[in-house]
Amino acid sequence: MSEPILIAKNTKTVVQLLPRMANRHGAITGATGTGKTVTLQALAQAFSSQGIPVFMADIKGDLTGIACPGGGNKRVDERYNSLGVPHPEWAGCPVTLWDVFGQSGHPVRATISDMGPLMLSRMLGLNETQTGVMQIIFKIADDHGLLLLDMKDLRAMCQHVGDNASEFTTEYGNVSAASIGAIQRGLLTLEEQGADVFFGEPMLNIMDMMQAVEVNGRESGIVNILAADKLFNSPRLYATFLLWMLSELWEALPEVGDLDKPKFVFFFDEAHLLFKEAPKALLERIEQTVRLIRSKGVGVYFVTQNPLDIPDTVLAQLGNRVQHALRAFTPRDQKAVKATAETMRANEGLDIETAITELEVGEALISLLDEKGRPTPTERCFVLPPWSRIGPVTPEERTLIIEHSLVAGVYEQVVDRESAFEILKGQTQQAAAPAPAPASAAPGGGPVFSGGGARRAPAPVSAPAPASEGGTGQAVKEVLFGRTGPRGGKYEGIVESAARSAMRTIGSSVGREIVRGLLGGILGGKRR
Repeated sequence: MSEPILIAKNTKTVVQLLPRMANRHGAITGATGTGKTVTLQALAQAFSSQGIPVFMADIKGDLTGIACPGGGNKRVDERYNSLGVPHPEWAGCPVTLWDVFGQSGHPVRATISDMGPLMLSRMLGLNETQTGVMQIIFKIADDHGLLLLDMKDLRAMCQHVGDNASEFTTEYGNVSAASIGAIQRGLLTLEEQGADVFFGEPMLNIMDMMQAVEVNGRESGIVNILAADKLFNSPRLYATFLLWMLSELWEALPEVGDLDKPKFVFFFDEAHLLFKEAPKALLERIEQTVRLIRSKGVGVYFVTQNPLDIPDTVLAQLGNRVQHALRAFTPRDQKAVKATAETMRANEGLDIETAITELEVGEALISLLDEKGRPTPTERCFVLPPWSRIGPVTPEERTLIIEHSLVAGVYEQVVDRESAFEILKGQTQQAAAPAPAPASAAPGGGPVFSGGGARRAPAPVSAPAPASEGGTGQAVKEVLFGRTGPRGGKYEGIVESAARSAMRTIGSSVGREIVRGLLGGILGGKRR
């Protein structure tokens, strides 16, 4: 049985999180500057010390200090002294640094196919009709065995579907040029934001994040930190990337039921971006993932300013709550304060609604799940600071962390194997290339040389077809339906010429009768 995790304390009560309830998810909420980031770091370090791997996005760039021992921070010392808690043994955590752009950590990539049409459409900001076309593009690629790995594959596939829309409409549905254009423009915008480096191979193996190492004779979970300061400039890309990671966890992990402690804890910072303007289908997918991923041994903690940023269907799944101060400056703020107070378990003698607006920095209202899965009465207390450094690492320390990582050298080299782009490009070049002219045989049967002296290999000669199949029959077919010359030239047959001539007068009753008679005679039909 894992030891309870000390989270916070007041003069009367110690607040502890039970590891076996940590996969029931949670929320860390509060206004800017109230202490959410330090609370996140303290929880992440506590989970790591229990051997639980953790993932968190570093938006402000100050979470990397968790890799280094703390100490020497006057405010931290004062907090421990005021709570009457002995100073901890200052220590850092084993850390792996990641970066979508491959600059501040190991590269993180996903393939276009693995991202899927729904999340990719969300990333591009497509409407419902354009999302439908994106799904058609993916379906056509799947049916024709075309791998969609990177951005150039998707661009090539969009062009291919757009150029041949009339051929796909009957089987897959209408594909409009306007929707194809919108998708292409969205991809161009994504590339300008630098997101094209995210798509490709080698794709992230989510199991590389779920590792633990021995530190001072005790197993410690790896703390995975995503450098998100640049990624956050593209909110849709940021939110979609984290949602993709949750989906990867859901698909990769087996069902495990209730464990003594989670297998992985996922912190979703600035969670409001995940739900902002999200279509209904995506919201349903998020709700389903949060509801079911608990059985995979994964705990998800949403970090955001206002609890109202999280839909009720998702908020209802979050059993562990840490509520920092809210400011009731606007009607929406006042509504959030009241709604938050009503959703937390009451505690006799504590006016939750009033307390929310009076909390100090680092102080919070906390309600966690007890051993039977019930929310405990809300306590007003101070969160214990982490025993690692509060603040970022230096560039030199970052370099050392990357070089000594467990995945050093695994993801740095890009792999570009044959996929949709190369296949479609090859088909286009083959169709555009002129057919080779038939070679002539010299009188003596020897090879023929061109006037320029370059030797040309004779073209293979096919055996003549029997007269019953390829002689007279082939000649009649060419006369009726036309033929293609050796260099790709088209020659009309009687049927095509007559039909084209007839169509010029199709608007008249005489023209319609001519067409009916002509086609009926050739196809063996009867006039009615």
